[in-house]
This record gives sequence, C-alpha cells and structure tokens, in this order.
Amino acid sequence: MDCGTDERQYGHGGDGDAAEWKKVAELREFVEAQDPSAKEEDDFALRRFLRARDHNINKASVMLLRYLAWKRVTKPHGFISDDEVRGEIAKGRDRHQGFDRLGRPMSYLYGGRHFPVRRDHEDLKRYVVYVFDKICTKLLTGQEKFAAVIDLKGWGYANCDIRGYLAGLDIMQSYYPERLGRVFLIHVPYLFMAAWKIVYPLIDDKTKKKFVFVADRDLDATLRDAIDESQLPEEYGGKLKL
Repeated sequence: MDCGTDERQYGHGGDGDAAEWKKVAELREFVEAQDPSAKEEDDFALRRFLRARDHNINKASVMLLRYLAWKRVTKPHGFISDDEVRGEIAKGRDRHQGFDRLGRPMSYLYGGRHFPVRRDHEDLKRYVVYVFDKICTKLLTGQEKFAAVIDLKGWGYANCDIRGYLAGLDIMQSYYPERLGRVFLIHVPYLFMAAWKIVYPLIDDKTKKKFVFVADRDLDATLRDAIDESQLPEEYGGKLKL
C-alpha cells in the first residue's frame, strides 16, 4: 500500500493558510505538466514536499519529481508485499503499535537485533520502504506524522551498520518528507555515539531537532510524558501488549 491516502476527500479543513495552499496548487500545476503521475498524489503529500523545501516551489518540484521517478521503480505495483520482505520481517527488528499523546502512531525499533550485510543493501532498502508504508497506514485522519522509539539495548560493534543507517536516512528524508514527528533513542551505549557522529552531519536541520537522546534515569518519565500508559508497551512499564 502506498504511504499517502487520498486526503483530498476531507478538504483542507483550515489546516494551513490560504497562501500555503495556493503554493500547493502552483506546485501541482508545475509538476503535473512534467509528470502526469503526480495526479495520484493528494494535496497533503504535495504540501509535505513543499514544507520540506521551505515553500520554495522550484526546490520542492525537483524533490517531488525525483520521488515520483523513484516510486515507479521501487513500487511498480504501488506497494511492497509481505512476501517480498519475508526474510527481513523474520528478523524481528521492529514493532508498530499504539499511539503517542499527540495521536501519532508509534514504532519501536531494536538496534541490537540488526546486523549489517556484506552485500548491497537492496533488501534492507526495500524493507525500510515497506516499514514506512506500514506505519503510514496507521495514521489517523488529520495526522501526517509518526513517532518512534529506537531501543539500543545490547547494541555493539557487531550491530554497527553505517551504510544501512545512511540508506534508511536517505529514504526517509528524500521520499517521506515531513512524516517523522519525534524519535526517542533509549539505552544508548557510549560506543553508539561514534556511529552517530558520522550520521548526524547528514541529517537535515529540521530532522535533527526530532531526535531525542534519553538517559536511563529519565526513561520512565520521558516515555510516560509522551505516551499514555494504555499505549505504552509493557516492556517499558505500560499496559500495551506488543
């Protein structure tokens, strides 16, 4: 399933000012003239690309056209099926359940369960797209962002995958703009910070602000402040069964 449902059926509902929606219309006209497949994207999707490029129509159009070309190659049938990523699913690196207090669907990623591959990262890239699309299917009407917890408990040198991290980051920033709301990094080992120093400069400024490192002493209070107990997994002291 593609990540963006057709939210035009709900109207703009006052979300965003008139000047912004006018720019969305201009962006649509410009991009559709070059790639008719843009007609399949709803206005909210176009607005996310526009916002990702600070409302610069020229820059947003380049980004959107690149996305449309990527989408045709990566998801020729409109989605990536479970069968295409069965091996990646079996690794149990992520779970997607519950919502934070802002109504954003939650994802839980376990860094200690990921191990780098010696070949290319095409399987991982395909799985990253599958995961993003899966998260987006959980978005409630009027909500465009998701939140995540990256649990690095047990993470060590054997789990370090700079190429994989950069591949996932590129997919998120290039093809799923303005989807990420907040990421909590927990149980962070000192060794991880060496990898983070490599990845961090390649994160755009807006996205950098969305990563929050949580000290163990603050973990319970931080998660409970962001997520209601009924939506917080049992492994973190809540009542939600994953």
